[in-house]
Amino acid sequence: MNILVVNCGSSTVKYELLSMNDNTDNQVIAKGLVERIGIPGSRLEYKTNHQVSYSKEREVPNHRIALEWIIEVMTDPEIGVIKDPSEIDAVGHRVVHGGEKFTASILIDNEVLKTIRACSELAPLHNPPNISGIEACQALMQKAPQIAVFDTAFHGTIPEFAYIYAIPYEYYEKYGIRRYGFHGTSHRYVAGRAAKMMGKDLSELRLITCHMGSGVSFTAIKNGKSIDTSMGFTPLEGLVMGTRTGDLDPYILLYLMEKENLSTKEMDQILNKKSGVVGISGLSSDTRDIEAAAPTNHRAQLTLDIIAYRAKKYIGAYYAILGDLDGIVFTAGIGENSSYIRKTICEGLEPLGISIDNDKNTIKRKEAFINSDQSKVKLMVIPTNEELMIALDTYQFVHDLER
Repeated sequence: MNILVVNCGSSTVKYELLSMNDNTDNQVIAKGLVERIGIPGSRLEYKTNHQVSYSKEREVPNHRIALEWIIEVMTDPEIGVIKDPSEIDAVGHRVVHGGEKFTASILIDNEVLKTIRACSELAPLHNPPNISGIEACQALMQKAPQIAVFDTAFHGTIPEFAYIYAIPYEYYEKYGIRRYGFHGTSHRYVAGRAAKMMGKDLSELRLITCHMGSGVSFTAIKNGKSIDTSMGFTPLEGLVMGTRTGDLDPYILLYLMEKENLSTKEMDQILNKKSGVVGISGLSSDTRDIEAAAPTNHRAQLTLDIIAYRAKKYIGAYYAILGDLDGIVFTAGIGENSSYIRKTICEGLEPLGISIDNDKNTIKRKEAFINSDQSKVKLMVIPTNEELMIALDTYQFVHDLER
């Protein structure tokens, strides 16, 4: 079965075409992205498993045109990997927010699309382009089932006492204000891989999964289910991120808005685009730049210290609610690559049975155990693969439909 995975951002479309079967012998046939949609300098990047690499610029005003271009290249007689769009058996869409309605992947119909549209108010930067991608694929591949895979779905098992905020309950009833959590597809994927690496059933394990990229979220997983996660009503809550604040005293917003005469739009920019790593360091939102500058720059070193300190607090808190801990997983750009950040997070956690091996910790972008032999808790680096998780969900859903 050929599965096309589509991940639409506000000005990008990331895509992968995978060949899937029951034997888990899954293969990426082609992948790439279209960037700068609706912006001058739109570009398509395309690679195949036959080492074909293609890059070209042309005007791409919207997601529909972007997906038409992707299909055009995939079916090109010289560099394509399929002869006709009908060879795409199903499409799996990453959808950021499913609200309380969707706690599992689902076949998209008009009612599902209507509900995803209603959730756009909760994810205004993400759901609208996700919807654009769905509508474009429905038009271009009319016979292929379209499956929505939600970032929020994995966190649908979080108990009520963990997702309700201590504000008047009526705001939850009226507006759905609660903890939803994000990066669910990534947390679910690496948790499953961790279980396989440990040779145990996921239902037996207590894990903390640490998705650390430009966006950062930690999740407490008990017996295969998310019981708490650091991101909340929006992806703004939680750990220090590339440009986002993470946790802070909410009164700071009111104080700054009054002192600086800021509008809600300006405050939104500060919280989401000018804070976090770039806000503290004043240098960059990329931790690689911060690590390079840290030896001679106080604010760069301070940024790294804050990242590690906040991470330790979450690990300690999640250890407490899990009651015990079998493993910690580091994933995404920082988690997979920064031996320094992994090391500083784990330092001082030895009383909890967490001990890192500095030699093993030099690993990058590769599945590996990095704990010392004395460590009670297994420490793992696992590259995330959200596209494969989306493809697996889509394959399983369509496979079940055909039975």
